[in-house]
Amino acid sequence: MRDKEIKKALVEAERHCSEKGVRFTVKRKLVFEVLLKSDRSLSAYELADYCRSEQGSELLPMSVYRILDFLENEGLVHRLKTTNKFIACSHISCAHEHQAWQFLICQNCDKVKEVDLEKSIVNKIADAIHDVGFHIAGRQLELEGVCSDCSVSRGH
Repeated sequence: MRDKEIKKALVEAERHCSEKGVRFTVKRKLVFEVLLKSDRSLSAYELADYCRSEQGSELLPMSVYRILDFLENEGLVHRLKTTNKFIACSHISCAHEHQAWQFLICQNCDKVKEVDLEKSIVNKIADAIHDVGFHIAGRQLELEGVCSDCSVSRGH
């Protein structure tokens, strides 16, 4: 994200928390800002290391996990189930509700793109799963692949 987008997302996150009556503390803001600046998904340990080395802030991984739980519950970050890493929501400034999240995850560099699929596509996937006797536990779809940067560097 560019600096202007990061500032806007931070303002929106603070507004969101204020409207919900929850605190957007300095440490929560720090973790959220690191995720906004990152072009890849990060684990709680990577976030703790970054905060220590780059920000001079001693955050233990357990504290980072609690912060991430808060941010996830507020819809500000997403946990990628396949990698147990986190990314900032790319729709923080949107005025509309998102029903499902679809993520493209690069298996080489952990870069993640949050994409919108048409609701009809998501419904077709849900129907196909239901047709074989399964029920969807969540509406998050994660697909692994290789991003264009890694693909170019590998000569694909």
